[in-house]
Amino acid sequence: MAKTFLLLGAVFGFLSVAFGAFGAHGLRDSVPPTALENFKTAAQYQMAHALALVLLGLLALQTPSQWWKPAGIAFTAGICIFSGCLYLLVLTGQRWLGAIVPIGGTAFLIGWALLAYGAWRLR
Repeated sequence: MAKTFLLLGAVFGFLSVAFGAFGAHGLRDSVPPTALENFKTAAQYQMAHALALVLLGLLALQTPSQWWKPAGIAFTAGICIFSGCLYLLVLTGQRWLGAIVPIGGTAFLIGWALLAYGAWRLR
């Protein structure tokens, strides 16, 4: 589990930088400012939660807990759903994807709650 979260965090972090650069340079003149802001938000949330996955991986190496795995799954789902749908919304213009984004936000909240509960339960 630790290795998986470290790897996912690194890959998602890399992709966040790549997507952020693409948004800032490749989309600047081709999408409206609100769409560009959505793309930037997706990259920022992806990076924050990529770092959370790295944290979970490091925690799992040092302090085993049954709560790290579900927290990591929730963060991963949140990145894929929240950030993924925002990226696709901007790139495709499919507005229905905006209705799915809050599911990813909820997954982020669940991940943080599980991380907090796991930390609270540490001895």
